[in-house]
Amino acid sequence: MTDAYEVIVIGGGAAGLSGALMLARSRRRVLVIDAGQPRNAPADGVHGLLGREGMSPLDLVAHGREEVRGYGGEIVDGEVASAVRDGDGFAVEMAGGRRIRAGRLLVTTGLVDELPEVPGLREGWGHDVVHCPYCHGWEIRDRAVGVLATGPMSVHQALLFRQLSDDVLFFLHRQPDLSDEQAEQLAARGITVVPGEVDRVAEGGVHLRSGQFFPRQAIAVATRMVARGGFLSGLGLKPINHPSGMGEHVPADATGRTEVPGVWAAGNVTDLSAQVSAAAAQGALAGAQINFDLVAEETAAAAAGRG
Repeated sequence: MTDAYEVIVIGGGAAGLSGALMLARSRRRVLVIDAGQPRNAPADGVHGLLGREGMSPLDLVAHGREEVRGYGGEIVDGEVASAVRDGDGFAVEMAGGRRIRAGRLLVTTGLVDELPEVPGLREGWGHDVVHCPYCHGWEIRDRAVGVLATGPMSVHQALLFRQLSDDVLFFLHRQPDLSDEQAEQLAARGITVVPGEVDRVAEGGVHLRSGQFFPRQAIAVATRMVARGGFLSGLGLKPINHPSGMGEHVPADATGRTEVPGVWAAGNVTDLSAQVSAAAAQGALAGAQINFDLVAEETAAAAAGRG
């Protein structure tokens, strides 16, 4: 590993590796720095990804790494502590103190799911406790499902899981009363609303503080999703509240450009609801855009040299 690259990709999941693959195939000197904390690590398999349906998340990353390296891309395990402007490029400092320079940055660090403080949720996360009907819905089809109300997307979530099971309960927990429209929507789909605060999820169901117990085989919960972007503060770039109310993201345009010139973002760090397939597509697009940006810069310099 050298100390200078054309592009550093921070984050080695589907988005980061797809971006690195596009750049490496464009003969760019690219380095991927990966902290090894994939959001989907607890899941048994990746779903909705054509050609890789059901593959282990860790196996998917391993295959992606092999492909990137096959085109000359470099990958290092480690965590980025900070990133700052350095002349016409950027200096990235790793947790161990190593500083690496690059002309462009692609941020694909993903997000952290913040679960409600309800005992039992963390223990079942990624298995019997899920969040996405497209990622996990088929696996819990026809089961008794409980949806825990945690935020603005919970009713929407309940309606989606109702497509997969006829037996869905909506636990109001600590949320305020439903609007008339929301109550009507749930009733129209045969989803029973259960008032009262949830005490814990255990022993095959949901325990309320009142002492009531409701047998459930799977629990759906909308997490608060927070982008991993604290290391970007030195660039004046930080996660902000997402318009949906679902959490915090690093804003970027449709091509992945952030408000900081030379910095792109792709995947869950900017698009909180992106599945693996969408994150990979965003990473590939951002990689192509970065390559074109470098081509434009090199062309301008070549033209100036001829003048």
